[in-house]
Amino acid sequence: MAVLSEIEEDELDEEPGEVIESAPPQKLGEERQLTSNSPIKKKLLKIGHGWETPNFSDHVTLHYVGTLLDGTKLGSTRDSDSPVTFTLGQGELYAGLDDGIVTMKKGEVALFTLPAVESGSIPQDSNSVVQFEVELVSWITVVDVCKDGRIIKKIMEKGKGNDRPGDLDEVLVKYQVALEAGTVVAETPEGGVEFYVNDGHLLPRLPKVIMTMTRGEKAELIVQPQYAFGEKGREAGSGFRSIPPDSMLYINIELVSFKPVINVTGDFTVIKKIFKEGEGAFTANEGANVTVRYTAMLEDGTVFEKRGIDETQPLKFVTDEEQVITGLDRAVATMKKGERAIISIHPDYAFGNVEVKQDLAIVPPGSKVVYDIEMVDFIKEKAPWELNSNEKIKVAERKKEEGNLLFKSGKYQRAAKKYDKAADFVSRDGSLGDDEEKLAKSLRVSCWLNGAACCLKLNDFPGAIKLCTQVLDVEFHNVKALYRRAQAYIETEDFLLADVDIKKALEVDPQNREVKVLKMKLKQLQADSDKKDAKLYESMFAPKTKHNEGVGGCNEGNPNTTIRRLGVDRNEGRIANSYLMSHVFCC
Repeated sequence: MAVLSEIEEDELDEEPGEVIESAPPQKLGEERQLTSNSPIKKKLLKIGHGWETPNFSDHVTLHYVGTLLDGTKLGSTRDSDSPVTFTLGQGELYAGLDDGIVTMKKGEVALFTLPAVESGSIPQDSNSVVQFEVELVSWITVVDVCKDGRIIKKIMEKGKGNDRPGDLDEVLVKYQVALEAGTVVAETPEGGVEFYVNDGHLLPRLPKVIMTMTRGEKAELIVQPQYAFGEKGREAGSGFRSIPPDSMLYINIELVSFKPVINVTGDFTVIKKIFKEGEGAFTANEGANVTVRYTAMLEDGTVFEKRGIDETQPLKFVTDEEQVITGLDRAVATMKKGERAIISIHPDYAFGNVEVKQDLAIVPPGSKVVYDIEMVDFIKEKAPWELNSNEKIKVAERKKEEGNLLFKSGKYQRAAKKYDKAADFVSRDGSLGDDEEKLAKSLRVSCWLNGAACCLKLNDFPGAIKLCTQVLDVEFHNVKALYRRAQAYIETEDFLLADVDIKKALEVDPQNREVKVLKMKLKQLQADSDKKDAKLYESMFAPKTKHNEGVGGCNEGNPNTTIRRLGVDRNEGRIANSYLMSHVFCC
């Protein structure tokens, strides 16, 4: 694959939104400079194959003919018809020529004109140039796996696709390990060995190597002793022959296949291992109508349910509607059509600590369950952009009502998601007419207010403040929004902002009973808070000795006396400053 030069990497750090222009493809017979400030010119004589180009450090094989402008030959592989192989980036063939070779594709022929380097046959002259006609036969990609030169990977056969294993995935690997002299010290069985990447195998750094490989890739590894068995070596055993201290290892390795493992919930309570990749790029996601077939088992293999297997009907349900256990619901929403997977579900996301009687067996309390499942088909819920204005409003109204039912049932988290989705369907995107926009605005406001109510129930006070603020941005005198935001401010002990919202609400609706009750609650909380503050400052500034009490003839040793004499208005939150001022002036 093409490598970016240092200049090109810097160009990627552009300001957001800035367009980076690239040169158009070079035409056959066209000559151009490699870059605007490069002294090297390249003339394309034959178009290569594909789009990949070699990187610096790759091992390239090529034919070349080097000449001066007067035709004097500097060297050629054509005479013997034997191509030369060398490592790019070390200037082995001619100084500067590697910069041109990294722009070539496999099979490409190009003529490079570049400044001459002084030698016995080339006099130093600022006008002297040399030309190299180069045919790039092939190359082997070389990867410095750990970026420190201690594990070098040569890709001998490229794999399929671009997917690489992750640290949770299960891989099937074949390898042969040899010493520098060629003695084989370890080898997998003919079918290879299977293991989870994060469990490790053979060498501590082998997982890092495997995560750079694609399916079917074959590579040669050169592993320095520090990343092999070091100065201690390894005694014979566990399929290994004896490995002497400070031995460099040469490993032929093939990634036969791997099964992706997905941490669905992020806390390892629902794990999905993919046995068969699905079709396309889309997953079922939340709200999809899915059809699945599965065998459900306990950890010991006891089957307690089958659907779509042995003449039973497949299961059809809507994701994110609590129609199946939570773990299965969450995992199915990540599946593609035709995908087959094993899903392992912790009791917290399965049947919990209750005994459940299923079709074929009883699931004991606290059981971990396993589903061997296939996604037969799914129909995704249409996105807002796929609907016309009338359809958007109808979907938003339906989702809002679904949220209301969930709220009444105490399912505040799911209700909040329904309100959020409903508001998304009628977001202000310019696609609605005037009359429709009025209805959409009313729906948005209603969903934001209901969502704020859910947030208050869930103790998500920042979320409630955010949603109420969205309402007040479009209806600045909305009493419900002011009331609920004030509730959230009180819970976050932001009493001043709560007081502002309560006063605004009472200006709009002076007789609102709920707001009046909240005002009384706030007043009491402010008083309690001020008492705590008074005690705090008493302890900070209370006199330590009789001598201190009489300093300056003040005789004001009791801070409470000082506070009372100043007539502090505690409800306005000035007690701290008043006390500090009195203490400074008196003492």
